Amino acid sequence: MRRGPVFARMGWLTFCTSLCFGIALAQDTAQPPVRGSAPASVNVVLKTSLGNIVLAVETERAPVTAANFLRYVDQKRLDGSEFYRAMVLGDDGQYGLIQGGLRGNPKRVLKPIAHEPTSVTGLSHVNGVVSMARGDPGTATADFFVVVGDLVSLDAQPNGGDLGYAAFGHVVDGMDVVHVILGQPRSPTAGQGVMRGQMLAMPVKILTARRAE
Repeated sequence: MRRGPVFARMGWLTFCTSLCFGIALAQDTAQPPVRGSAPASVNVVLKTSLGNIVLAVETERAPVTAANFLRYVDQKRLDGSEFYRAMVLGDDGQYGLIQGGLRGNPKRVLKPIAHEPTSVTGLSHVNGVVSMARGDPGTATADFFVVVGDLVSLDAQPNGGDLGYAAFGHVVDGMDVVHVILGQPRSPTAGQGVMRGQMLAMPVKILTARRAE
């Protein structure tokens, strides 16, 4: 399915490569997507070479996508993977997204999961939200991204024509590390097509990914 002129499909690295509208800069600190009593979630610590990032994985509101991510965590499949992409938006370079995962490693990825749109989960791509990278809906496996600033154009659209991306959690600690990764040097030549120039010159290692004790 084509995602319109601001999206491109590039295999396992596919997704949102430029966003020309529907984007607003959020606060520097991550906030849960919905206020009020917190739905059930599981905290996961990503230990990176630049510091720890703690995610609240939304097992109640995004059960399919959360269960998939936790499978990779529990089977230690994300250990040694990388944050390899930083898409920087805006003149100040303080918002955009970082993307990490297994980059389609056939020895480590599991079967794709059903797409769980934000119109079903009630989540939204606001500052600090974690979501699945994918090609077509239903092709997501291990790669994920963390949003810096509000990128609500990644949500499922009301008319049903654009299913958006599957948000499944948010950062509860370590947003400063996310900003550091976003600011890492990017290779001017690496990357395919419209993603050229968005790949980190030196990817940031995800040393371990574990449920928080």
